Amino acid sequence: MIALSATPRSVPLLRRLARNLVRGRRLCDTTEEALTVIVTELATNAVLHSGSPDLAVMFEVDDTSLTVTVRDGGHWRARPTPRCEGADMDAAFGRGLSLVDAYSVDTSVRRSAEGTVVRAVVAV
Repeated sequence: MIALSATPRSVPLLRRLARNLVRGRRLCDTTEEALTVIVTELATNAVLHSGSPDLAVMFEVDDTSLTVTVRDGGHWRARPTPRCEGADMDAAFGRGLSLVDAYSVDTSVRRSAEGTVVRAVVAV
């Protein structure tokens, strides 16, 4: 498990760690793309929406899958205004969990008084 401050500077570091993990295990390019997108989105969500001072990321790899778990100690802070699909269609951000779902074969989100845990599984 890797614990970091929940700041924007942690996101590229986690992306590099994910990339190095995939390359070190000699997994395919599509797995690298999936994992780096997922880690970026989940870490960014924790930074932007949790209010947590830190976040923890864990990677697990077996013969058929790669699982990433991101945990924060905060409480979800919703968008200040509701999403308007038509107006937000060209926005450069705001598609985090939709992207995670698109790249993973299984995604779960568990919110509690202790924070949020998001788990995403990528097929390898």
